Amino acid sequence: MPLLARSVQTPLHVQVRRGAVADLGRILADGRISSGGEVAVVVGPGLGERIVDLLRPSLQSATVHVTTGGTLDAALELAAKLRSGHYDAVVGIGGGKTVDTAKYAASRWGLPMISVATSLANDGIASPVSSLVNDGIKGSYGVHIPFGVIVDLDFVENGPDRVNRAGIGDVISNISALADWELARQVRGEPVDGIAASLARMGAEAILSMPGDLSDDTFVTTLAEALISSGLAMAVSGSSRPCSGGCHEIIHATDSLFPDTASHGELAGLGALFCTFLRGDEPRFRQMAACLARHQLPRTPSDVGLDAEQFARVVQFAPRTRPDRYTILEHLAMTPEQIRQKLAEYDDVLTAL
Repeated sequence: MPLLARSVQTPLHVQVRRGAVADLGRILADGRISSGGEVAVVVGPGLGERIVDLLRPSLQSATVHVTTGGTLDAALELAAKLRSGHYDAVVGIGGGKTVDTAKYAASRWGLPMISVATSLANDGIASPVSSLVNDGIKGSYGVHIPFGVIVDLDFVENGPDRVNRAGIGDVISNISALADWELARQVRGEPVDGIAASLARMGAEAILSMPGDLSDDTFVTTLAEALISSGLAMAVSGSSRPCSGGCHEIIHATDSLFPDTASHGELAGLGALFCTFLRGDEPRFRQMAACLARHQLPRTPSDVGLDAEQFARVVQFAPRTRPDRYTILEHLAMTPEQIRQKLAEYDDVLTAL
C-alpha cells in the first residue's frame, strides 16, 4: 500500500536569540540565502538608523529602504523600488507593519523574504499573510511564507512592554479560534486540519499557563516560538482558520467601527475571552482571564476605552467582517438586546473572579 504524504511550506531558518540583527550577514550566508549580502533591507522610521548602523559591518552591499508601512500603498511603493534593483532577498526588520509591508512587496516579484522581528506584537512574523490597510479598511493578503524568521531578543527587551504583551493576547486567542473551528466542523461539516490545529494549540497552551513574564528570556523565547508556530499553522491549513475565529472578527469590527481603539493582540485577547464566555466553557474562561490579568492585558471593553453600547455594536457587526467563517458569533446569531444581556453577565462574572 502506498504511503501518502503532503509537503508544507515552512521557513528554512528560524532563530530566536540575542544579537541576531548584528549577525544578519553571516546568518544569510550560512543559510545560502545571500552569500554576498546583496539584499534589500526594509526598516521602519523608528528603529531605522540604529538598525542600519548595526547591519553595515556584516551587510556592506545591502540597500536600505525606509517605509512607513502598514498600508497597501506603502507595500506597492516598496515593490516598485524592489523591481528596479537586483537583490538576492528582501529582509524586513521591525514590527508588524514593516514586516507585513516587506512580505507583500517581496511576494510581488517572487523574492525570498526574511522576517526579522524586533517586537512580538502578533503572529504575522511568520505567517503567509500580510495585514495592510487599503482605503481605510484593513485587509488580509496572501503572501509567500518567509524563508527565514529571526527574533532579536535585544530589540524585544528594549521595546515597549505594551507592544510585546499584545503578542500574548494574539497567541492565547488560538484557543478560541480552534474551538470555533471545531464548532464549524460539528455544525457545517467543515474539515479541520489536525496538524494545523496542533501547531496553533501547542504555543497557546504553553503561554496560557507558563510562569514568568517579558523580563524572562525563557518566557520571551517561548512567546516568540508560539507566534512562529501560529504562522506555520496558517501555512499548513492554507488559511488563517487555526488562529482566527470570532475573536478576530471582533478585532476587525472594532478596527472598522472604532479605529485605533487598541492593538491587534490586545483586541484578540479580549475577543477570545468574550467568545469563550459565550461558549459557556467556564474552565477555559477562568484560565484565559487569569492569563490576561497576569500580563496586564484588556479583559473588558472599558479596558480598551469602549462602553457597553459600543462593544455591543462591535459584536453585532463582527460576523460581517468574515462572511465565509462560522464561529460562535454566527452560531448564536444574537440580537442587539441579547448581546447587551450577555455583556452584562460577562462583566458580572469577571467582577466575581
